[in-house]
Amino acid sequence: MSKIYQNILKSFKANKKLFAVLIDPDKIALNTVSSFIKMVNDSIATHIFVGGSTVNEHETAHLVAEIKKTTSLPIILFPGDITQIAENADALLFLSLISGRNPDYLIGKQVSAVRKLKGTTLEIIPTGYILIENGKQTSVEKVTGTKPISRNNVEHIVNTAKAGEFLGMKLIYLEAGSGASEPITLNIISAVKQELTIPLIVGGGIKTKTQIETAYNAGADIVVVGTALEENESFFEQLKKESRI
Repeated sequence: MSKIYQNILKSFKANKKLFAVLIDPDKIALNTVSSFIKMVNDSIATHIFVGGSTVNEHETAHLVAEIKKTTSLPIILFPGDITQIAENADALLFLSLISGRNPDYLIGKQVSAVRKLKGTTLEIIPTGYILIENGKQTSVEKVTGTKPISRNNVEHIVNTAKAGEFLGMKLIYLEAGSGASEPITLNIISAVKQELTIPLIVGGGIKTKTQIETAYNAGADIVVVGTALEENESFFEQLKKESRI
């Protein structure tokens, strides 16, 4: 079993909550990375996710190289496309958009990625990716041409997540979308958590410490925050290492 996933699984079994900071290569200047990562290092962050819906080729690798200068946290790719595969990261969430019905994002992009991943040193973690409606159209919806699952259709969300586990996914990622109006609700997280035997990631629309706590209490094993930290760096003050969640 690979190291990063093994550590996630170890935390999952011990009910130790994890926190990932998502950095979009399109939304951060390289000359500001060092100061941003210093705040990440001082926070409760356990992982750094790197990726976005639309990122130019090579930008991800440049960003990962810059991040690695100032942190020892594991860097996990959260790619919107195969152009975001960067060999210098530590791991890759090998995403299948199981909430949608666009074959390109269910399996097509993954097949195209194989030529880049053959012989790679990246730890590849199969991940079922589920987009949930949050009140406005997200970049993921636009890029993939898929519709999110209605937040009111909890049974379908749960069944989709469980289907991902049955298919052999090692993680399930519930996503409200970048800059979502609202985070995924407690009842959705709780319902999905009750059915899974694998770690659950929750992200999108989380803007406060209380919302992080709510996600954890509902059953999220890893909470991901990106836009809120990009737009409001003072949020890091609430997430200092001594601030236990």
